[in-house]
Amino acid sequence: MKQIFIAALGSLVAFKAFPCDKCGSYDNSDFQITDVSVAHNIEIGATVWEMKVKGSAGKTTPTPVGRLNGAPVLGYVFPTTLKSEDVGFSHTEGIVALALTSHPDFDDTPLWDESADGKYDNDGIIWHPHWVVLTEDKRVDGGLAVKQFNPGDSGVKLPPTNPGMPMYMDSPGYQVVTKGNLIRVIVPDYRISNKTNFSFDGVAAYMQVNTGSGGNHGSSDMPMLGVYKVYSVASGNLSLPYRVQNN
Repeated sequence: MKQIFIAALGSLVAFKAFPCDKCGSYDNSDFQITDVSVAHNIEIGATVWEMKVKGSAGKTTPTPVGRLNGAPVLGYVFPTTLKSEDVGFSHTEGIVALALTSHPDFDDTPLWDESADGKYDNDGIIWHPHWVVLTEDKRVDGGLAVKQFNPGDSGVKLPPTNPGMPMYMDSPGYQVVTKGNLIRVIVPDYRISNKTNFSFDGVAAYMQVNTGSGGNHGSSDMPMLGVYKVYSVASGNLSLPYRVQNN
């Protein structure tokens, strides 16, 4: 299983040329990973996911472009060996990842008011979590994209907290905290089907939205949400060598 992940994710490291004109401006120490961990705390029945960087975790956020099409997304991503069913999706092939993201041009957490200002549609820039299923996609330089589906596909199941996009994406609303060089998120056990024995890695990346010309479901040329550049990888080779620590 782990070799499948290495093969699918290996293109992220292999790519050298990135035509994305925004990618380089975010390539700084805030996205240079130094450590990654997931610890299971039996007393509170939750896993604590942490990523440390050389700089200040979460300090750098995307510069808005004023529209959804072409909107930049920055992310601290935990690729895992969890199955899609473990996080509330129907069965599908791909890499289940927990992505902590910031994107000021849109809000995709309609159930959550992360800024606590009484508004639920203005929080995109605040670091927040998503469950996503990633698949190989050679249309983007990072080699991966969030898996899409036809909007009318009755066989696709998403958690009720999903943002309503035709992708395997959920907006679970877990608390994300940034402090110094650390970004942390706490995931209750029952939200991952009580799975506390899995492998993972850490990736810091630039992603971008594509809604096509006038549409809102992406285009045949580019994925709706693709990975355009990877700034660092915790393991160095995306081998998902890390295991959950049980405390």
